[in-house]
Amino acid sequence: QVQLVESGGGLVQAGGSLTLSCAASGLTFRWFLMGWWRRAPGKEREFVAAINRSDGRTRYANSVEGRFTISRDNAKNTLYLQMNSLKSEDTALYYCAAERLGGLGSQKYDYWGQGTQVTVLS
Repeated sequence: QVQLVESGGGLVQAGGSLTLSCAASGLTFRWFLMGWWRRAPGKEREFVAAINRSDGRTRYANSVEGRFTISRDNAKNTLYLQMNSLKSEDTALYYCAAERLGGLGSQKYDYWGQGTQVTVLS
């Protein structure tokens, strides 16, 4: 049974930083494209960042480019999202997701976590 468990969310002042983690189990982690998505109140879920399986290539949404960094540790089956210079518009429920076959541009992921809340206070 695949499980993706996010952690690290919380309250932070605008301009601050947070690091999210996603612990994966029940899958061969290194075989999966991994991504972060978010859903803000009253909005649809949107793509944040993705990282390729083993070559470290990444892709970011324009809104977070230069402020967020996605990384992974295949030995620890863990995905990370370092978020700097946070803005109030980054407030959302952040989800970790795993995709077996797609590439960095994939919009369809196979597995999803339950999410961790990030609230940025302005």
